[in-house]
Amino acid sequence: MTASSAEPVIRLRDLTRVYQMGETEVRALDGVTLDVAPGEFLAVMGPSGSGKSTFMNILGCLDRPTSGTYVLEGVDVSTLDRNERAGIRNDKIGFVFQNFNLLSRTSALENVELPLLYSRKHRLSDAEQLVKARECLGRVGLADRWDHTPAQLSGGQQQRVAIARALVNDPSIMLGDEPTGNLDSRTSDEVMGIFQALNEEGKTIVLITHEHDIAEYARRVVAFRDGRLVADELVKARRSAKGAR
Repeated sequence: MTASSAEPVIRLRDLTRVYQMGETEVRALDGVTLDVAPGEFLAVMGPSGSGKSTFMNILGCLDRPTSGTYVLEGVDVSTLDRNERAGIRNDKIGFVFQNFNLLSRTSALENVELPLLYSRKHRLSDAEQLVKARECLGRVGLADRWDHTPAQLSGGQQQRVAIARALVNDPSIMLGDEPTGNLDSRTSDEVMGIFQALNEEGKTIVLITHEHDIAEYARRVVAFRDGRLVADELVKARRSAKGAR
């Protein structure tokens, strides 16, 4: 599936984030303007301190810009209060992290089910929640591991659980923060195969990575340096992970 020409799912205009470090002003983001269309697969790159993590935190409604606008599906997120941003964070955005962030003493199924307990979008019975969580585990190839705790799963399997958890509330956009950073090359290919499959189904994906080979799984790559957007290019020779799924 290719990116749509419809209204952008993400629209950023002159986005700036300033931190005050003692007497020093740090412009973590400095006037970023960017659109992400529905169905895009965008990789975000840049050296340490470039602003990509601040960018991801703002996209994920974990932080607010100092100035500029962030519009998500027609809603200016930069004007919302903490509770309103929390609602968007749970219902419209799916997060996948480098360290998986799974609850260690609960099963894969319970980890995936957790976001449904806080959802404002879904009002499901306990039985319906279990069915939905099982379906999401099935989508990432872990239907038979539903009762395993994270300690009983490999790193790649844990990341699959994290992806299933990110999917369970049917988000508009999935954000991946170095999702292959703790995985070996083969497992990274398998995880990127899942992301590519989800993108082909129509999911919009924004992925932070410092690895050029991982960025090549995306359709478009942007790069940050010193808080500014310095590159924005389509991937000409896109890698396919179909054989790894």
